[in-house]
Amino acid sequence: MSAHRIGEFLIMEGVIKAQQLEKALEIQRKTGQRFGVVLVEQGFVKEFQIAKALEKLYQIPSVDLTKFEIDSTVVKLVPRDFCEKNCVIPVMKQGNVLVVAFSDPSNIFLRDDLSFLTRSKIQVVVAPDVSILNAINRYFGEKMAAVTLQSKVSDKGEEEFALEGAGSGIEFLSTETGGPGGTSEDAPIVKFVNMVLADALKKRASDIHFEPYEKRFRIRFRIDGSLQDAMDPPQGTTNAIVSRLKIMSKMDIAEKRKPQDGRIKARSSKGKEIDFRVSTIPTMWGEKVCLRLLDKSNLKLDMTLLGFEPDDLKLFRDCIHLPQGLVLITGPTGSGKTTTIYSALQELNTPDVNISTAEDPIEFNFEGINQVQMNPDIDLNFSVALKAFLRQDPDIVMVGEIRDLETAEIAFKAASTGHLVVSTLHTNDAPSTIVRLTEMGIPNYLITSTVNLVVAQRLVGRVCEGCKVPVEVNPETLINMGVDPSEVGDYHLAKGRGCGVCNNTGVKGRLAIYELMPMTEKVKEAVMGGATSNELRRLAKVEGMRTLRRSGLLKLKRGQTTVEEVLSASVKDT
Repeated sequence: MSAHRIGEFLIMEGVIKAQQLEKALEIQRKTGQRFGVVLVEQGFVKEFQIAKALEKLYQIPSVDLTKFEIDSTVVKLVPRDFCEKNCVIPVMKQGNVLVVAFSDPSNIFLRDDLSFLTRSKIQVVVAPDVSILNAINRYFGEKMAAVTLQSKVSDKGEEEFALEGAGSGIEFLSTETGGPGGTSEDAPIVKFVNMVLADALKKRASDIHFEPYEKRFRIRFRIDGSLQDAMDPPQGTTNAIVSRLKIMSKMDIAEKRKPQDGRIKARSSKGKEIDFRVSTIPTMWGEKVCLRLLDKSNLKLDMTLLGFEPDDLKLFRDCIHLPQGLVLITGPTGSGKTTTIYSALQELNTPDVNISTAEDPIEFNFEGINQVQMNPDIDLNFSVALKAFLRQDPDIVMVGEIRDLETAEIAFKAASTGHLVVSTLHTNDAPSTIVRLTEMGIPNYLITSTVNLVVAQRLVGRVCEGCKVPVEVNPETLINMGVDPSEVGDYHLAKGRGCGVCNNTGVKGRLAIYELMPMTEKVKEAVMGGATSNELRRLAKVEGMRTLRRSGLLKLKRGQTTVEEVLSASVKDT
């Protein structure tokens, strides 16, 4: 609501005094809270008094949201962040008419945005901003009070993101004509896309999925490894939203039959830069767009924060500081291999070494490291890049992934001729990596003489500290997971109940569990003898290897993760 206008009207009606208005305005300036919230919190007025004043001032009916039950299908027509930012909430739909509660009905541009977003005619009713914000919390799900209050106000308290390429100078694609045009409907789509990207950043999402279906257009965020529904924009906006994303990421908006890749850069008001790696693919009902959020500030380059146990961290550091040899990081897609490798390279990145990397794609750029993007269109692949690196006087080489025999042979050649090589493989555990290399055609003698360390890793959800509570688990469950019966009493298990900090999931952030297999003399002898992965696993455990399951159990014992996370991220010891 317009603070001065409603404040002066409340004085005219004898509801508040001039001194109270001045005090409320001063508090609003300092805290950024909405004017009505300040009035109610200070005890100057009651909510119903503001409602009556709004009704009389604007000659628009008011609605008591505390006594009005809103249908969940109506609430979902407008995204939560849009409601919070503009202090509105849909309350009823009849045919093509959507009734929306406004705290400031004089904002005609907001009506136009809502009309375009919902494809409905907007009928306005008024309600105090306090009532609207409480209703938003009630119908969209509770958040922590401090977070809710902060999100109710102007964006002063939050970090704002300015998207490069999203401002003036770029024409938006009209949804009717499919060609360039500056229609009145362009602005709402621009605002909506920017809002989705900002919301994903606020919620710490790693990926955003825009997915078109026959009767639905769905947006999902991947947060802490799990996909969560974010919102369902109106079906008719699919092409406009996809076109907007393609324009922002500098793709060919006319090409809808082939997959495309691009990037969007975002810069916060505080100077923090975020990259969105954008990928499109044609599906039956339109183009699906996936954005990977690359926030360098979230990249934990301090290896002590990754999840290594102290003895494993010492072993890993010792191996990456060797002058030559091969260190392999293994695990499925999304297991944190890139973070582990970048952390190692950052520690090795000193002025006296030459580091070159071959990556597909380059996720983060680092000063002092020569990073090369693979490009299959010009036959620049890992093997070609590796050959070129060897003519560039390297000390340390990183290969994004060993995918074929040619790349493997060059990597092993580099590792055996005075270079430290770090690379990745997609295998389930550390011992099976050796078998995979032999199956690719690498001789056993070359493996034993070159490989220094194999690291397997997974990610497990971290219990949210904001809603962490103790939990009891059947001792038999722990024993079946591999816990010694005598140690069951030492396990202090916990879980998250769900709160606003963790989006009601009970999980906030992730940490890695590791399995490190050094090439000891006995392991080398077994490899030369053609041992299977199970035989290598049993021998490595005897030699002191902590398995993925054991690493997960240590996190479980400290109450850092849950039984479900450990079971899903590791296989039972054999």
